[in-house]
Amino acid sequence: MLKRRGIVQTTFSVLLALSLTTASAQDNSPYSRYGLGDVVPNTNILNRAMGGISAGYSDFLSINFNNPASYSRFQAIPEANSKRLQSGRVVLDGGLNIENRTLRTPNATEKFSSTGAQFSYLQVGLPLRKNWGLSFGLRPLTRVNYDISRAEYLKDPVTGDSIELALSEFKGSGGTFLPSIGTGFAIKNFSVGVNVGYLFGRRETTNNRSLFNDSLLYNRGRFLTNTYYGDVFVNAGVQYQIDITKQTVLRLGASGNMERKLSATQDIIRETYIEDPNGGDFTQDSVRTVSEVKGEVVYPASYTAGFVVEHQKPLGSGWLVGVDFVQTQWSDFRFMGAQDAVKDNWQVRLGGQFRGKPGRNYFSNVAYRAGFYTGQDYVTAGGDLPNWGITVGAGLPIANYNRLAPGQFSVINLALEYNKRGNNDNIVKENTFRFSLGLNFSDLWFNKRKYD
Repeated sequence: MLKRRGIVQTTFSVLLALSLTTASAQDNSPYSRYGLGDVVPNTNILNRAMGGISAGYSDFLSINFNNPASYSRFQAIPEANSKRLQSGRVVLDGGLNIENRTLRTPNATEKFSSTGAQFSYLQVGLPLRKNWGLSFGLRPLTRVNYDISRAEYLKDPVTGDSIELALSEFKGSGGTFLPSIGTGFAIKNFSVGVNVGYLFGRRETTNNRSLFNDSLLYNRGRFLTNTYYGDVFVNAGVQYQIDITKQTVLRLGASGNMERKLSATQDIIRETYIEDPNGGDFTQDSVRTVSEVKGEVVYPASYTAGFVVEHQKPLGSGWLVGVDFVQTQWSDFRFMGAQDAVKDNWQVRLGGQFRGKPGRNYFSNVAYRAGFYTGQDYVTAGGDLPNWGITVGAGLPIANYNRLAPGQFSVINLALEYNKRGNNDNIVKENTFRFSLGLNFSDLWFNKRKYD
C-alpha cells in the first residue's frame, strides 16, 4: 500500500505549537478594561480581507465558522450507487495576527505604541457525505490586556481641598475562548448548520494604590479580583442560494447566537504590600480574602444577516461582492450581576473578491480582495466610540510538488487591516494596523489505497 507523507499533518503540528506560544505581552488596550475585553476579529483570514463579510459566503476550500450552514459545501465525492465516500476534500485552516496599536489623547502630541502577535484560530473541515460537512476547532472571542497608571490628588469630601497625592495602577489580563464542533447540510438550495462548543474565559484585574504625604507613611494597597467563567455555547446559521444565471448566484445568509448565562466563580483579595528594593514585592497584611464566590456572566445575543452575489467563470475565475449587517445586544451584558460601560452595537460590512483567468503568470492565479466596515463600538466609557476600518488582502496559491498526493491544494491568505476606534470627542483614540496570515491546506482523503 502506498504511504502518503502529506504536508497537512506536519502543518497541523506547527500551527498548534504557534497557537500555544503566541502572546500579546506588549499589547495595551485601555478599552479592554470594559465588558469582556476587546472583541477580536471573528472571521477567518479570507473573509477578513473582504471587510469581514460571512453571512452569505460559502466555499469548499475554506472554513466559514461564522455561519455553519456553509459546511454543507465541503467537497465530497460518493461512490457509485453507494452512500459511502469515494473521496473527500479535508481542509485545515489556521491563522495568526500581528498588531500594531497606537494610543493617543486628543490635542496631545504624546502617543503610546505596542506590537504583539496573537493566535487567531485553528479549524478543520471535512465532508461526511455529499451536501453534508463537519468542522471543529478553537478560536478566541475577546482579549483583555491593559496597564494604566494615573496620578491624582485626593480631595476632602467636605472642603474640596486636595489632601493626598495618590498613584493608582490598573492592570488586567485574560480573554474568552471557544472550542467548538459543528455540522451543516443542504437540501437543494437551502443549507442549515449549527456549532456547539464550550465558551470559557477569565478576567484577572489588579489595582494598586500608593498614597504620598510629607508627614505620614501609608501602606500600599492592592486589590485583586480573578474571575473564571464558562458554559455550553450554541450558534446556528442558514443560507439560501438563488441562481440568477448559469454563472451568477445570489446567496442569502443569516447566523447568530442567543443570550447565554455562563457559570462563574470569583476570587477576591484585598491586601497591603511592601516593595522590595531589589525588585518585586511581598504581602504585608491580608485585609480580606474570599474564594470561589458563585455568580454568572451574561453573554449577549448576536445576529448577522447579509448576502453575496458571486459570478463564477470556467477554471475558477470570477468575482463576488457581499454585504453584512451585525448587531450584538451588549446592553444585556452582566458581570457577576453588575452592569458595565457597554451598550448595543452594530456594524455594516462590505467586501468583494476578484480572481482572473488562470495562466502561466503567477499573479493571474491570485485572488484579490478588499473591504470596508463601519459602526459603533460596544464600549461607552468616555462617550460613544465610532469604529471603522478598511481591509485588503490576497489568496496566494502554493504549487504542489508532491507527486504522491496530486489532490493537495494549499493557499496562503493574507489580510491587511487599518482600524480606527474613537475620535477627538473620546478620552483615548486607538489606531490599529493588523496583519493577518492564514494557512489553508486541503487534500483529498478517503481514497481507496492502491497496491503496486
